[in-house]
Amino acid sequence: MESKKCVVLQMQIVYLLCLLFMSSLSLAADEEQNGMQTYIVWVEKPVAQGSSAQSHEDLESWYQTFLPESTIATSNQLSKPRIVHAYHNVATGFAAKLTPEEVKAMEKKPGFVSAYPEAILPLHTTHSPNFLGLNQGLGFWKGSNYGKGVIIGVLDTGVSPDHPSFSDAGVPPPPAKWKGKCEFNGRVCNNKLIGARNFNGISTGQPAGDPPLDQEGHGTHTSSTAAGNFVKGAAVFGMVKGTAVGMAPYAHLAIYRVCSVAGCAEGDILAAMDAAVDDGVDVLSLSLGGFSRPFYSDGVAVGAFGAIQKGIFVSCSAGNSGPSYSTSSNEAPWILTVGASTIDRNIRATARLGNKKEYNGESLFQPNNFNSKIMLPLVDAGSLGNQTTAFCDPGTLKNVKGKIVLCERGGAGGRIDKGAEVKRAGGAAMILMNQRIDGFSTLADPHVLPTAHVSYNAGLKIKSYLKSTTKPTATILFKGTVIGDKHAPSVASFSSRGPSTASPGILKPDITGPGVSILATWPVSVDNATKSKATFNIISGTSMSCPHLSGIAALLKGSHPDWSPAAIKSAIMTTADVHNLGGKSIVDQTLKAADLFAIGAGHVNPSKANDPGLVYDTQPNNYIQYLCGLNYTDKQIQIITQQTVDCSKIGAIPEAQLNYPSFSIIIGSNKKTKSQLYTRTVKNVGEANSTYKLDILAPHKVDVNVSPEVLKFTKVKQTITYRVKFVAQDGAGKDGVLFGKGYLRWVSDKHNVTSPIVVIFGS
Repeated sequence: MESKKCVVLQMQIVYLLCLLFMSSLSLAADEEQNGMQTYIVWVEKPVAQGSSAQSHEDLESWYQTFLPESTIATSNQLSKPRIVHAYHNVATGFAAKLTPEEVKAMEKKPGFVSAYPEAILPLHTTHSPNFLGLNQGLGFWKGSNYGKGVIIGVLDTGVSPDHPSFSDAGVPPPPAKWKGKCEFNGRVCNNKLIGARNFNGISTGQPAGDPPLDQEGHGTHTSSTAAGNFVKGAAVFGMVKGTAVGMAPYAHLAIYRVCSVAGCAEGDILAAMDAAVDDGVDVLSLSLGGFSRPFYSDGVAVGAFGAIQKGIFVSCSAGNSGPSYSTSSNEAPWILTVGASTIDRNIRATARLGNKKEYNGESLFQPNNFNSKIMLPLVDAGSLGNQTTAFCDPGTLKNVKGKIVLCERGGAGGRIDKGAEVKRAGGAAMILMNQRIDGFSTLADPHVLPTAHVSYNAGLKIKSYLKSTTKPTATILFKGTVIGDKHAPSVASFSSRGPSTASPGILKPDITGPGVSILATWPVSVDNATKSKATFNIISGTSMSCPHLSGIAALLKGSHPDWSPAAIKSAIMTTADVHNLGGKSIVDQTLKAADLFAIGAGHVNPSKANDPGLVYDTQPNNYIQYLCGLNYTDKQIQIITQQTVDCSKIGAIPEAQLNYPSFSIIIGSNKKTKSQLYTRTVKNVGEANSTYKLDILAPHKVDVNVSPEVLKFTKVKQTITYRVKFVAQDGAGKDGVLFGKGYLRWVSDKHNVTSPIVVIFGS
């Protein structure tokens, strides 16, 4: 009888869900038929209330005045409220359902600034604490109190709240300033997971009120990377066993669900950032982003500026569109833009050929029942058909039963999809080879059959072997977790590169952090072998490197509560490592020295960042002259700053004049660009009486002159300004060299304060 009741109840739930789904489809169809879409609308602040003291109600009443005065309610969609998000903190404006004609009419209203259709931004898809020098009970981790009292807001796909990573063991109650909400039913939130809200889909017409449960896994992974608590016995497929922990294990987490598998709506992102300011977060972490745009039309850049005005640090992923140049997302100088690099751990899977040659690769899935002693027939998928066959695209493989198949990256399927196609066709195992562009960057993935993911160079040698014999054979040797890669950290091939398109005078990315084969919390078990709630997964992307830096920023915030967001960023950048474990320059996917458009200032070193000696501090108002220098109009700058701006009165500065911890110089041979002079101001946050001497490495064919060459401080927080002159030598930019790199370093008895210099040679 009880079973029948359950069946009836389940049928009723399914029926209701179907009704809701059909209703949402109907509303979406009505919206499309009427030409509506979600627009982000920027407006001036209402004059009557002044420039800074409006209540939420005042602003919302002001926003309503911009909506169409009369609407013919021909559908349920048109009778719904037009405004889907009203912004109060990080921006002055709203997201609303409008037609292009209505937006055109709105442009005539006093106080209107601009409007554009919202963008849908993509997500940018353990051992790393030890690799970064964070050890329990020692050094910086202990000194920073593990992030206690600091609140990290994570904008992502939600969270799986019952995972042990979100236990509040050892975590104190949140500070009194916390005003957030927990939208999970029951007592799910605690002193660790202090807030959870769902904004996903609201701007596209989906009903509000669903709990912010993570159904993709991405948000759970990034949240635990930033601030997951200590969980012993973590492993995936029996690999990388140990204690899983985030960067700031005793910090508080506030989760804002803004994304689904379909992406992240810009209006929802802004709404979550707006709410996070009200809630009281200290750090915002966004592992998402889109294409390069002017900052006034980039919702993340606008929201981030509003956040730093409130003293909130913002960390964002650089994107996964590398290694091509000018592919970086989140380029605004008030954002910490994070690239992805490796750690010194490999999950080794080695391809052994019939000629006894071995080529090391990686795979997370390492089955015990695969007999590595038996040599199996080896076949190149590319020899079985056309290029789609070489990629092992879905449905392309035949006649591979019992064989090891060499597949190439690229094509229609992802890395794991290729293995699924080999398995479908009866293949016994797969060797996955990189494309040329990916070089030596390999990844440990949870493959569906025995696999070795090898480099492009190894793949070419395997292809050569295949052509050298009529009966090629191979096997795969699984060697488990291997620690101590001397090439680490190295920049991942997928990590997006500069130079910045939106602002070439600012070096991006700013920093790199661990983003390759990162173990962190996952909603379910990926290997179906564990029934424990402590489930984990290993994935890669700048999505993984961003929360590493978000957690480190939280540690620095806890250790130095008086530091501004710019000071924290400066500390991270000027203390970064530029050498790998082998003592050589950090390399990229080619195993050659990575350029500054790949690594920015270098690889994060948390302990050094805690004691940088000097910082390059920048207050929010200092960015206004920089924005004027980008030739933005006063109205466009007002969108970002939420204040009236007159560039003709305050003046403009070149991009490279911003008091930034790095230099990006565009230099040429003509009189105007051949010689350039800039200033920088440093603040002493080290010993009161300290002296710093200049150490300079000039870029290729560029003279760099600095005055003064010695900085003498007599007290803490004292500032000193110095001048830097860049002069192109004869022939600079005419010998085929496109970029030059160097550094400007201030050295004291205890500190090295390093600013990277990149020079782009132009005409």
